[in-house]
Amino acid sequence: MRAYEHARRRSARATYILPRSETSARWARHLTAAYLNRGCGERVSADQVEDATLVVSELVTNATRHGHGCCRLQLSVASGQVTVEVHDHSPVQPRLRQPDILSEGGRGIAMVRELSRRFSVLGSPGGGKTVQAILAC
Repeated sequence: MRAYEHARRRSARATYILPRSETSARWARHLTAAYLNRGCGERVSADQVEDATLVVSELVTNATRHGHGCCRLQLSVASGQVTVEVHDHSPVQPRLRQPDILSEGGRGIAMVRELSRRFSVLGSPGGGKTVQAILAC
């Protein structure tokens, strides 16, 4: 795992490279909580930290389950707004599907969209995609 931190005027950002592993979502939750609680340089509410760790968990789980190879998690905080970006090397867009009540999966993207002020999927010139969720203040 590699970590990079960048400080910009009125903005803070951290980038983590996570392996394609079942433990990556757990590490991503831990890294997100630590960054938002202590490392971002801005005051982030407990609700925002909780929402961000949930969003990160879902997006990293999808990236490591359906993507190719490792994924990149980028967190940024500016003006009280938390942005979560997860990049993977698969060109396949996430699907919003009707969850089966008895099924364990299928609710993640719907939940991420509900928690986000803005949700988007951006294609990458080199292949793959970045899923971005901007959390409400």
